[in-house]
Amino acid sequence: MPVKVLIPTPLRQYADRHEAVEVDGHDVGEVLQRLVSAHPQLQGHLYTSEGRLRSFVNIYLNDEDIRYTGQEKTPVRSSDTVSIIPSIAGGSVAAARC
Repeated sequence: MPVKVLIPTPLRQYADRHEAVEVDGHDVGEVLQRLVSAHPQLQGHLYTSEGRLRSFVNIYLNDEDIRYTGQEKTPVRSSDTVSIIPSIAGGSVAAARC
C-alpha cells in the first residue's frame, strides 16, 4: 500500500529533487527502507552506519512523532503521510541579539 513521504528541502537533492514520493510498506520502517532503496543517497542522511535512524532526523506519521507511536514499527495505511523533519540548530550570538 503506497503512502506519501514528504522530503524536506535539504534532502531533495538526494531524492531526484522530489518534494514527495509514494512508497509501499506496512510500517514506517519498511517505508523508509524502500525510500532509501529507491534513493540510495538518502541512506547516510537518515541512518547511522549501524542502521539506526539518526538522532537529528525526526519522523512523523500524520503529524504524530513516531517516537510516541511505536517507532519504526508504527503501522501505515494508504491514506497516511510520512514526514521527514531534520532537526535545525545553530545560529550565532550576533543573530540572537537582533
